Amino acid sequence: MATVYQDYFFDEPAYNTHDGGYIPLEVADAPAQPLAIPALVQPDSETDTDAYYTLTAQKGETQLLPGAKTKTWGYNAPLLGTTFAFKVGKHIHITLKNELDELTTFHWHGLAVSGPYVDGGCHAPVYPGESKQIDFTLDQPAATTWLHAHPCPSTAEQVWHGLAAMVIVHDDHELNLPIPHDYGVDDIPLVLQDRRFHEDNQWDYHADYDPDGVQGPTAMINGTINPYFDVTRQKIRFRILDGANRREWRLHFSDDLEFTQIASDSSLLPEPVQLTHLMLTCAERAEIIVDFKGYKPGDTVTLYSDDVPIVTFKIHEFAADDRVLPDHLLEIHAPKVLPTTPVRKVVMSGMDEAVALDGKKFNMQRIDATQPIGLAQYWDVSNTNTMHGGMVHPFHVHGTQFLVISRNGGAPYPNEHGYKDTVGVNPGETVRILVRFDLPGVYMYHCHIIEHEDGGMMAQIQSYDPNRPMPKYKLMDMGTLTKAFAEERGVDPKTMWMAGMDSYMKMGMKM
Repeated sequence: MATVYQDYFFDEPAYNTHDGGYIPLEVADAPAQPLAIPALVQPDSETDTDAYYTLTAQKGETQLLPGAKTKTWGYNAPLLGTTFAFKVGKHIHITLKNELDELTTFHWHGLAVSGPYVDGGCHAPVYPGESKQIDFTLDQPAATTWLHAHPCPSTAEQVWHGLAAMVIVHDDHELNLPIPHDYGVDDIPLVLQDRRFHEDNQWDYHADYDPDGVQGPTAMINGTINPYFDVTRQKIRFRILDGANRREWRLHFSDDLEFTQIASDSSLLPEPVQLTHLMLTCAERAEIIVDFKGYKPGDTVTLYSDDVPIVTFKIHEFAADDRVLPDHLLEIHAPKVLPTTPVRKVVMSGMDEAVALDGKKFNMQRIDATQPIGLAQYWDVSNTNTMHGGMVHPFHVHGTQFLVISRNGGAPYPNEHGYKDTVGVNPGETVRILVRFDLPGVYMYHCHIIEHEDGGMMAQIQSYDPNRPMPKYKLMDMGTLTKAFAEERGVDPKTMWMAGMDSYMKMGMKM
C-alpha cells in the first residue's frame, strides 16, 4: 500500500504564521461566486509547425466585491490573464503589447527560453504603447508554468496589480496518460493570491507595503472571492500556482480527503505521491488529482489553507471514472556532474531591507556567475536565517529546470523528485540542486518572495557556449529605468517611490 503523507514537510517554526507582520486570512463578507476559469488563448493563426499569438498587458476593472469595481491589470483580460497552452516542438511567435501607462516586462516563469530578452526579466522592457516580437520553440517536459511581470524593482507592485497568468506546456507523453485533460471541466487552474481591499474596494500597494512581502487578508482564487466550483467529473486535475507576493499556502481538504500529486513546477513526478496536506511557497506549482468518488450529489467539499476555507466544491452527478494512474509517470534523466566541476555556493541572507544574495544586493549591470551550456553543476543554496524568527525563502532560477538532490545532506521531500524551477529553503538549511543551462543568455536567480527580489535578494548568471566568444548583452541600468518610470508616472525621479528602491535607500545603497 502506498504511503500517504499527512504533513506539510517544511519546518513549522519557519511558517509565515510566525512572522511579526503576518496577516491571517479571513473569509470575506461577500456572496459566493462561481470560480472564474481563465479562457484558453487562441492563436491568431496556426500551421502544423508554427503558432502566432498576441499578448497584451492592459488595465481594467473587475467586480471582486459588492459595490465599486476594483481597478486591476491583466494579460488579454482585465485581471490576471487568459491561459496559454503551448505544445513542445511547436515554434511559437508572440507579439507583446503594452497598453499600460508604464513600462512592463513579460517573464515566462518556468519556460526554457533564451535570456535575457525572450525570458522577459528586467532587461526586456516594453514601453507604453509599444509592441515587441519574440519567438521560441520549447524543448522541455510538460508542465504548469506561468507568466508574470518582472520590471525590477517594481515586479512586486505590478504582480499585485494583477499581472500573472498560467502557461501550460503539453507534450505527447503527458497527453497520452490516463489523467484528466478537459480544460475548465476536469483540468482546472487554481491561481492562489491574497489582497487587502481599501476604500471603494481598491488595492493600495504602497499602503500595504512590507519589505518582507505584501499580504492581504482576503484569498483571491483565479481572481474570485469566495469561489465555488461545480464538480461534474469524478476525478479532477487541479493545476495549483502560488501566485502570491509572500503568502505560503498550506492546503488540505475537508474530511482530510486524500489526493494524488502528479507534478511539481517543471514536470510530472517520476511516481505519484499520496497526500492529505500540501504546502506551496511563493511561485511553486503542483498538479494534483482529487477523486470525489466517495461523495454524492448535494455534498460539498472544502479546500482550506490552514483553517480558512478558500474554495468550495459542489458535488453533482458524475459517471464512474475507472482510469488507473500508472505507478510510474516520468523517467528522470539526471545529467552527470563531472568530478572536476566545483559546487556553486549560493547564500540567501537577511530579512526586511537587509536581504541579500551572496552578501550583495542585485545590480542589473553586474554578472555574478557564469556557467557553460550543457554543463551540469551542483548548486548548494543556503538560507542563513535562524529557525526562530527566520523565514522559508523560495529560490528560483530563470531559464532552466533543476533537480533537488538533497536537504542538509538528506533526502528531498517526497514530492520533489521531478524537475523544478523553484524550491523552498528552510532557515539554517542548505538545499543542493542540480542545474544545467541548455540555452545561452543572462538569467536571474533569486528569492521569489517578490519584495525580497525587488529589495536585492537576486543575482545574474550568464550561460555561454564555450566554443564561441562570450557575447555581450545590452543590460538595463537603473538610471534608464528610473527615468522611464518617473516620466510615465509624471513625478520627479528624486521623489518617486518604488518599493525596491526604498529597500536600497534605507540600507544607504544605490541600485
